[in-house]
Amino acid sequence: MEEQLKKNGSSTGPAVNFRGIWRAIKKHRTLYYKVLPTTLVVVYLIMMGYPEYYKCRVKLAPESASSNNSGSLASLASSFGLSIGNGVSAGSDAITPLLYPDLMKSTDFTTSLFDIKVQRDSDKQAMTYYEYLRDYQKSAWWTGAKKAFFGLIFGSGKGKSGKQDVSPFRLTPEQDGINSAIRRNIYCNVDKKSLVITIEVTDQDPVVCATVADSVRKRLQVAMTDYRTTKARHDLEYIKHLHQESKKNYDRACSLYAEFMDSNQEVVLESVRQKQTRLENEMQLRYNNYNALSAQLLSAMARVQQDTPAFATLECATVPLGKEGPHRGRTAIAFVFIAFMAITLWVMYKEGEMKSLFKGLN
Repeated sequence: MEEQLKKNGSSTGPAVNFRGIWRAIKKHRTLYYKVLPTTLVVVYLIMMGYPEYYKCRVKLAPESASSNNSGSLASLASSFGLSIGNGVSAGSDAITPLLYPDLMKSTDFTTSLFDIKVQRDSDKQAMTYYEYLRDYQKSAWWTGAKKAFFGLIFGSGKGKSGKQDVSPFRLTPEQDGINSAIRRNIYCNVDKKSLVITIEVTDQDPVVCATVADSVRKRLQVAMTDYRTTKARHDLEYIKHLHQESKKNYDRACSLYAEFMDSNQEVVLESVRQKQTRLENEMQLRYNNYNALSAQLLSAMARVQQDTPAFATLECATVPLGKEGPHRGRTAIAFVFIAFMAITLWVMYKEGEMKSLFKGLN
């Protein structure tokens, strides 16, 4: 009975030979001494080539466009993570908050950011965002070496171009490169449940990062205000024109009536009375028209204000105090760990300890 228990115990015991693995590691410890420090130094040097970058986040909440009839239903659906009407309930807007990320990736929007005035943390001179991305962006050392190498072979090309007109329809190669860089630096996300807009800007300078984030927020608000109030503003301009014309016509009718009355104060002819009545009626009609257009003008001005979207700033742009990356230490430690595991597996394979390892796992 005791012999059977010993056999069962030996069969169910651990089959991994940890002592053998440790002996194999000690036997090849020189390999660890060479590979691990080399991996640490090489990875850290590579990570040193990547420039530091910062991130700034801005959060906005757009006004609710739900109607009185469907507001309760939309609120109930939103609580389950659903959306009725693609982000708007009863409105007829073609650009809903869910399309804001696509809007901010459009060429028209990104090229409008070229002229933003920015100032680096270490510089007192202001410049445009276009000039900053063109002249003051750091890159990895191997990228600069590659550009210098191909520049020697194929020529450096044209020098820095001066100020050129920007046409979203046809960008120059330099403008297209800056436009692509802006698209990579700016990220927008809209929560489908709460419709909270998160704008995230990445940049190598903390002050520029916060400046661009705040400017993007303002540009988005201006773009949506222009879109939402386009028809109302056109109607307002048209009614203003009609109002000015009606004012001129009313003033002209008043002048004609006053001149006629001044020149015919003591005349009692029937023809004079008829003309007086006609001028009075004409003046009254002009006044009624002017009065009606004045009311429409006030209504159109109120409509523009009503259609202007409102955004609540949940998180404003602030200069980041710490860098977002790159995480050089973490990356170096991770690669050292990977190198350690790779060497250990190779040592176990060479010393014949892999079979015991797989047997223990099985």
